[in-house]
Amino acid sequence: MKQNIKWLKRYSETCGVSGFEGRMKEPLLERLKGKAQVSYDKLGSVVFSIERKEEKGPRVMLASHMDEIGFMVKHITKEGFLRFVCLGGWWEQVMLGQRVTVHGSKGDIAGVIGSKPPHILTAEERNKVVQKKDMYIDIGAADEEQARAFGVAEGCAVTPYAEFAVMADGRSLLGKAWDNRIGCAVMADVIDALSDVKTPNTVFGVATVQEEVGLRGAQTSVNMLKPDIALVIDTCIAGGTPGVADDTASAKIGKGIAITIYDAGMLPNIALRNFCLDLAKELEIPTQISFSEGGATDGGKIHLHDAGVITLTFSVPTRYIHSHNGIIHIDDYEGAVRLIVEILKRLDGKLYQQLLKG
Repeated sequence: MKQNIKWLKRYSETCGVSGFEGRMKEPLLERLKGKAQVSYDKLGSVVFSIERKEEKGPRVMLASHMDEIGFMVKHITKEGFLRFVCLGGWWEQVMLGQRVTVHGSKGDIAGVIGSKPPHILTAEERNKVVQKKDMYIDIGAADEEQARAFGVAEGCAVTPYAEFAVMADGRSLLGKAWDNRIGCAVMADVIDALSDVKTPNTVFGVATVQEEVGLRGAQTSVNMLKPDIALVIDTCIAGGTPGVADDTASAKIGKGIAITIYDAGMLPNIALRNFCLDLAKELEIPTQISFSEGGATDGGKIHLHDAGVITLTFSVPTRYIHSHNGIIHIDDYEGAVRLIVEILKRLDGKLYQQLLKG
């Protein structure tokens, strides 16, 4: 438990927005040192391979994206404030007043997202959501010259700032970037667990890049690996909070890993979905159903590769995704690791042929 918490804290607090995932590679490489062969696609995704050359089973890809949502500096005003573009989907109401880290050439700089204060807004302005284009980042610079002297320039990455915390129940975890650092944690634990276990397949654990800006690392890595089957590990919106109905978000934190039956980018392979649900029931591993009518995962690109890839998405329920702080439950994470390990022990050539037939 303590060891898991140590790694989860490190994954969550590591800075790595879309296109700037380099720092997140370090803990994954450390975590899986000596456990698998390491390679990269040309976009920067990291592949941890456990190849079974003597086996004729399927090639299985575990995909989890490294990047978190964030920002990039696009302009420095003459007064020293930073205008930015969003990397990934942001909702204006969770942005204002939040602390960020600007990654300048001379080191990391603290900043805060600001706008005109409510005290000087007109009555009409107060009733409107402040638009992203009207926000800026304040780094305490006196002017543009000083901001540049701090090492800030156009193109600098900006990461949300949030500290990891174990919540009062001892099982709920608060932190940034669970979308999708928790998926990376599951992938790394699965690869670790399988490194000394003979499986009837070849397994590729992939930490993809640039998912939040168009599933880009998924496309390049699947082109490189050419898998037969893909298990995507991501997050889903957690229900069970005020105002969220079960027919909008049915999965809840602490109730088990969610198997996604539908999202805006992919319908899963039904035979694989049913096999995984049946296996979870047999092993008494709690599972839930999730669906997303407005979002997609790396599976959206992976399942369409070449003649198609048999694909299923597993989702860790997460409260407040795409904000500075989210909440997950460690039971869902541990259950995901256990279930995926057991699935991979069984995905042999015979089962693959059955999945092909539907």
